[in-house]
Amino acid sequence: MSFVIAAPDVVAAAAGDLSRVGSALAQANAAAAGPTLSVLAPAVDEVSTALAALFGDHAATYQAFSAEAAAFHDQFVRTLQASASAYAITDVTSAGQQLLNAINAPTLALLGRPLIGNGADGAPGTGQNGGDGGLLIGNGGNGGSGGTVSVNSRTRGLPGGNGGSAGLIGNGGRGGIGGAGGDSGAGGNGGNGGLLFGHGGAGGPGGLAANIGGPGGNGGAGGLLFGNGGAGGAGAIASAFSGNGGNGGAAGMIGDGGPGGAGGVGSHWGGNGGVGGAAGLIGNGGLGGAGGFASNRAGLGADGGAGGLLFGDGGDGGHGGTSNAGTAGAGGHGGSARGLFGGGGDGGAGGTSYLDPYRGGNWDKFGGDGGNGGAAGVFGSGGTGGAGGDGVARGGAGGHGGAGGRLLGNGGDGGHGGAGGVGEILKPADGENTDKFGGAGGNGGAAGLLGNGGAGGAGGVGGAGSNGPARGGDGGHGGTGGQLLGNGGDGGHGGAGATRDISLPAPGENTDKFGGAGGDGGAAGLLGNGGAGGAGGSGLTRGGDGGAGGSGGSFAGNAGGGGAGGIATEGVAGAGGTGGSAGGWFGQGGAGGAGGDIRASKIVPTSAGRGGDGGAGGMLAGSGGAGGQGGTSNGGTGGNGGDGGHARGLFGDGGNGGYGGFGRSQGRGGDGGNAGLLIGNGGNGGWGAAGTNSVAGGRGGDGGDAGILFGFGGNGGDGGLSGGLAGGGEGGTGGRGAAIGAPGAPGADG
Repeated sequence: MSFVIAAPDVVAAAAGDLSRVGSALAQANAAAAGPTLSVLAPAVDEVSTALAALFGDHAATYQAFSAEAAAFHDQFVRTLQASASAYAITDVTSAGQQLLNAINAPTLALLGRPLIGNGADGAPGTGQNGGDGGLLIGNGGNGGSGGTVSVNSRTRGLPGGNGGSAGLIGNGGRGGIGGAGGDSGAGGNGGNGGLLFGHGGAGGPGGLAANIGGPGGNGGAGGLLFGNGGAGGAGAIASAFSGNGGNGGAAGMIGDGGPGGAGGVGSHWGGNGGVGGAAGLIGNGGLGGAGGFASNRAGLGADGGAGGLLFGDGGDGGHGGTSNAGTAGAGGHGGSARGLFGGGGDGGAGGTSYLDPYRGGNWDKFGGDGGNGGAAGVFGSGGTGGAGGDGVARGGAGGHGGAGGRLLGNGGDGGHGGAGGVGEILKPADGENTDKFGGAGGNGGAAGLLGNGGAGGAGGVGGAGSNGPARGGDGGHGGTGGQLLGNGGDGGHGGAGATRDISLPAPGENTDKFGGAGGDGGAAGLLGNGGAGGAGGSGLTRGGDGGAGGSGGSFAGNAGGGGAGGIATEGVAGAGGTGGSAGGWFGQGGAGGAGGDIRASKIVPTSAGRGGDGGAGGMLAGSGGAGGQGGTSNGGTGGNGGDGGHARGLFGDGGNGGYGGFGRSQGRGGDGGNAGLLIGNGGNGGWGAAGTNSVAGGRGGDGGDAGILFGFGGNGGDGGLSGGLAGGGEGGTGGRGAAIGAPGAPGADG
C-alpha cells in the first residue's frame, strides 16, 4: 500500500514559487505586447502592409492565449494555497482532538463522562436520554423522541427521553417528544444547566393520542449561579383526555423561572397548564401555562412562579381554557414576589364558555373564574386579579387583587366578573340550567404599611334578553389602605341584569332579573380617605343597591361616598349606598348615594330607590355627609331622600337631607343631621317631591339641631308643591338652635 505525505509548509512554499513565476510571465508578456502588436510595414506596397498585419494578428492571438494561461495559473496557485491551509488546519484539529482526547481520557475512565464536550443526542424513536455534557464545558444532549405505535392500538407510546445535563458551564438538553399512540407517551424532562452558567433545557411535548394524552415534560433547572429555568413542554393533544403541560424549571441564583407548558387540546377534557418555575435570588417567576381547549371541561390555567428572594416579580397566572359545550377553565393565580423589591404577578383570565350549535355537552356552561393576583414583596404593588370568563350560563368570578408591599406598595385591583349568557332562542330542555348570572367582581387587594388599596372589580353583566333568572354580578369591595398612610380602594360597580324577557314566562317560572350590588369602598388606615362605594347595576325587576362608602383614617381622613342605586325597568330600584363615617378624630362623613330610578310606566307596583344616608363626621371635628336624593318612579312610589349624617364630635355641621323623588306617590325629603356637641350648624331638611293633579306632594325633611354653644338649627325642607286637587306636601320642622344662634326655619307647605 502506498502513502501520500503532504507537508503544509512545503506546499505553501511551492505555491509561492508558482506565484512568482506567474508574475514574471505577466511582465514578459506585457513587455512584448508593444513591439509585436504594432509592427510597422517596411514599405507602402500591398505585400508589406499584409505582412505587417499578419504579424500583428499573431501577436494579438498570443496575448489572448497568454491571458487565459495566466488565469489558469492564478486559479491553480489559489487552489494550492487553499490546500496548504486545509492541511495545516487538519493538522491543528488533529492535534487539538488528540489533546482533547488525552484530557478527557481520565474522566471517561473514572466517571464515564468527558471533561469538555457536548453530550450525544438520543436516537429518534427510542426514547433514549440525551448524554450529559462535559464536566467542565459542554451542553447536554437532546432526548430522543419516544417510539410511536398505532393510534388505534391500546398500547401506549414510549415516553420521550430526558435531556442531558450540563456540567460546570453549559445548557441542558431538550426533552424528547412523547411517542404517539392510543395513549401517548409523556414528553421527556429538560436537562439541568451547568452548575456555574447555563440555562435549563425545555421539556418535550406529549405525543399525539386517540384516548389519553401524555403530559409534557418539566423544564430543567437553570445554572446554580446564572441561568434561566427551562420551559415546560406542552401537553398532548388527544381525542378524549389531553395531557397536562409540564412545569417550568427553577432558575439559579440569577435568572428567570421557566414558563409552564400549555395544557393539551382535548375533545372531552382539556389539559391543565404547567406551573411557572420559581426564580432564585434575582429574577422573575415564570408564567403559568394556559389551560387547554375542550368541548366538555376545559383545562385550568396554572399558577405563576414566585419571584426572586431579593429582586423580581412573580409570574402571571395562565389563562383558563375555553370550552364550546361545557365548563371553561379557571385562570391561574399570579406568583408572589418573595423578595425585597418586586410586584405580584397578575392572575390569569378565566376561560370562556360559548355555545356551539352543532355540539351537545353538559348544561353547566360556566365561564372560568379569574385567578387571584400575587402578593408583592417588601416594596411593590400587588398583582391584578384576572377577569372572569364569559359563560353561556354563568360568568366566572373575577380574581381578587394581590396584597401590596409590606412596607410600600398599592394593592392590586380586582378582576371584572364575566358576563352571563345571552339567553335561549328556543325553550330550554328539561333539566337545563337556565340561570344566566354575571360573575362577581374580585375584591381589591389591601396595601401594606404605605399605599392605597386596590379597586374592586365590576360585576359581570347578566344575560341580556333571556328567559329565566338573569342577574348581574355584584361588584367587588375596595381594598384597605395602608396601615400608616393610604386611601381605601373604590368599590366595583354592580353588573347589569337582563332588562327584558324574550318571550312570556311560563307560570311559576323564576324571572328574577336583578342588577348586581355595588361593592363597598375600602377603609383607610391611620391617615387617608375611604374609598367610594360602587354603583348598583340596572335590572328588569330590581336594581342593585349601591355600595357603602369606606370609612376614613382611624386618626384623620374623609370617608367615601355611597354608590348610586341601580335603575330598574319595573319592580324595585336599588337603594343608594350609605356614606362612610370618618373613622378617626378628624374628617368629613361621606355623602349618601342617590336612589335608583324606575324607567317604565306600568300599572304593576313599582318603587324607586331610597337615597343613602350620609356618614358621620370625625370624633373630634368634622361635618356629616349629605343624604342622597331619592329615585324617581314613572307610575310608582318615589324614593325618599336619605338623612344627613351627624357631626358626632365637638365641632362640625350636620349634613343636609336628600330631596325626595318624584312618583305616583311622592318621596319624602330626608332629615338634616345634627351638628357637633359644642359648635356647628344643623343640616337642612330635604325638599319633598312636587305633587301631581292626583298625588299630593311629599313631606319635607326636618332640620338638624345645632351645637350647644354656637350654631344655627337646620331649616326644615319645603313640602312638595301641589300639582292640582291632591294638595302639596307638609313642610319639615326647623332644628333647635344653640345658646348663641337661632333655630332653623320650618319648611314651607307645598
